[in-house]
Amino acid sequence: MFVSSEVAPYSKTGGLGDVSGALPASLQSLGHEITVVTPLYSSVKDGGHRLHKVYDAIAVRAADGNEFAAYLAEDGRTWFVDFPALYSRPAIYTNDADEHLRFLFLTHASIELCRRRRWSPDIAHGNDWQTGMLPLYLKSIYADDPLFASTSSIFTIHNLAYQGVFGSTILPQLSLGQFQHLLHQDHLRQGRINFMEHALLYADAITTVSPTYAREIQTTEHGAGLDGLLRLRSDRLFGILNGIDVNTWNPRIDRYLPAQYSERTLGDKEINKRHLLESRGLEPATDTLLMGVVTRLTSQKGVELMIRPLARLLAEERATFVALGSGERRFEDALQWLASTFPGRASFHRGYDEPLAHLIEGGADAFLMPSLYEPSGLNQMYSLAYGTAPIVRRTGGLADTVSHYDPGTGEGTGFVFDHYSEDGQMWAMDQALRTFPDKDAWRRMQLNGMAEDNSWERRAGEYDDLYRWLSGDPQ
Repeated sequence: MFVSSEVAPYSKTGGLGDVSGALPASLQSLGHEITVVTPLYSSVKDGGHRLHKVYDAIAVRAADGNEFAAYLAEDGRTWFVDFPALYSRPAIYTNDADEHLRFLFLTHASIELCRRRRWSPDIAHGNDWQTGMLPLYLKSIYADDPLFASTSSIFTIHNLAYQGVFGSTILPQLSLGQFQHLLHQDHLRQGRINFMEHALLYADAITTVSPTYAREIQTTEHGAGLDGLLRLRSDRLFGILNGIDVNTWNPRIDRYLPAQYSERTLGDKEINKRHLLESRGLEPATDTLLMGVVTRLTSQKGVELMIRPLARLLAEERATFVALGSGERRFEDALQWLASTFPGRASFHRGYDEPLAHLIEGGADAFLMPSLYEPSGLNQMYSLAYGTAPIVRRTGGLADTVSHYDPGTGEGTGFVFDHYSEDGQMWAMDQALRTFPDKDAWRRMQLNGMAEDNSWERRAGEYDDLYRWLSGDPQ
């Protein structure tokens, strides 16, 4: 059983949705029987998806007896919890006073769906704070149900910065009854309940989305207040990189690209570059380094490191730049300033546009990801697959997937800097600018990246090993 607050292609705000769509599909191909449980948001209802109602009314005994309807997608594994009072809202996530209830209900509903189907999962896999109470519930109010007697729980941290912390006034709504003593009592007395904290306390295994991030979150600097607990449970903490969906992010078959290409036809990437430059109103100088960005515009993504170094390079006419994203107003304004100040050399599209995202990966020469922290990251893996050199800071999943190019040995897949500063960002971009004119070296680096296997098929095998270890299956 795989429980997530978002599942692509039905609902998605970021990497969690991608993982929750792709990982279960890959696990199913390995022979696992998968039940994915997620809310039936109004956006999913209105999205034209073909869903089949299987159950009209399943009672949730721990939520005042409220009932939900359950729908099944055509893929045969994705189940939707239909409860309009909680899920028919303009956005997936809200700042409403009942945000905690929306996902407590999802957690209970996932268990009740199993009960209605008489389906006994070997593994119950929750994701991020929204499912943080799942391991505790299985060890408390549902512990007497023989259906879950052999169920082990796994909890995946996709981003430790978002923990689901609420005031202790929500205590009655947790429906723990006689098991309230299992909550973190010191923090309860201090007036707070942290969903993710309880997942870390009670899950049989904890995973996060890269090996480096698994180490980083055990430090005071990156532990967001939970580093002590993570160190305490380090023997049950595993870092498994996210993967990419090679049926969607693949230059050989990408339907959004004017020219599809592979390692053997890498020269056709220039067609996409010309199209990207033309479509964004940029100068058609294909011999100039074109850097791209597709990102959420938040402090985490290191946007503040880009602006002045880019302005310098654009003023010197050493590079062109295209950005796609939305988020904090200050970063949107800064990117818009670049586009207005350097017309013909910089472009910014506010929002998200799937075809443009693919065209940037397929047409840019380099891709900027100077993140403050990056649990896994996906765009750098897309970039490797597309022969687009990632320019990244050495943190989290970026450190695990991108190696600095060495022109002496011909080894490496991108440009990596250590210090979170404008100087660090400028140094890495200078490295790219120095390498770019050497077409043989640049092609060698591109081919190195395209040879990397970051597919979900590979990552699913690591989850398969962990699941089998937890369930006592020696196979």
